[in-house]
Amino acid sequence: MRPPSPTITGAAAVRRRVGGLVAALVVLAVVCLLSLWLGANRVPFTEVWRVLWHNDGSKAAVIVHDLRVPRTLLGLAVGAALGVSGAVTQALTRNDLAEPGLLGISMGASAAVALGISALGVTSTAGYVWFAFGGAALTSVAVFAIGTAGRGADTPANLVVAGAAAVALLGAVVNAILILDPTAFDRFRFWDVGSLAAPGAPALSTIWPFIVVGLLLAASQARSLNALALGEQAARGLGVHLNRARLLGALAVVLLCGAATAAAGPIAFVGLAVPHIARAIVGTDQRWVLPYCAVLAAVLLLGADLIGRLVVAPGELRVGVVTAFLGAPVFIALCRRARLARA
Repeated sequence: MRPPSPTITGAAAVRRRVGGLVAALVVLAVVCLLSLWLGANRVPFTEVWRVLWHNDGSKAAVIVHDLRVPRTLLGLAVGAALGVSGAVTQALTRNDLAEPGLLGISMGASAAVALGISALGVTSTAGYVWFAFGGAALTSVAVFAIGTAGRGADTPANLVVAGAAAVALLGAVVNAILILDPTAFDRFRFWDVGSLAAPGAPALSTIWPFIVVGLLLAASQARSLNALALGEQAARGLGVHLNRARLLGALAVVLLCGAATAAAGPIAFVGLAVPHIARAIVGTDQRWVLPYCAVLAAVLLLGADLIGRLVVAPGELRVGVVTAFLGAPVFIALCRRARLARA
């Protein structure tokens, strides 16, 4: 029997990947409908569906259009941003246990928000967004500059070390601000836990341009990220400008994770776990990993938000807490697998 030709095999792989992506989009659509339907206020699904298309000003319409639609859209945007930024971070550092927080982005956002609350009295979500985004961007630029400075410093390990140093320093700054200012602590702790409930439409209207640009930038670097996975010498041989590829990749991470963290607060483990799931399905080709991460991370985040709404109803468990509970076992399993692989 003749073996299948590479062309047929390649076509079959593409069909499988496209089919998997379509299936993931169907799951995402179902989760979005559940997000519009379920919550502390019980509204029949038929009523939710009716007012979704015909806003008649009723109580059900207010719940759906003013609360659940913005929350669901924010979950889609934040989830996609965290998933793609996690995949890009792992590709840049060539470290499967990396996530955007490893480069100091989340802590930079936290430090800027704490400073804005304490020094300038910022109280609105719109104010948090700009402070958090600015802090994330400045921290990421500083980490990249430090991690790539000097002869022989152009290595992924140096970025990780620079990020760890930034996390330690900024964590101390945040703790100092909150200890010295109890009022700032009271305001900061609600943002810091991570939630999709409070920001709503104002935060989404602020962050969506950054997320769109970040997603497009990440997609444009997919081929360069594939080359980087082969090693620096191989990437140079393929014509990849290493510093430019890392700079553009880091910029995409800044835009995506910075905007997501600004709007919803620090949400852990989404950017760590989802790229592993995507690679298990489609392999290591970033041209497929990135779109899978965008969809699967949105499914994970909205699913976690639903769990938080239902398990303690009529109260609510913040999505950042739920993702921490879900992600911690995943992180432990990944660490064990990496340790066994080295043994």
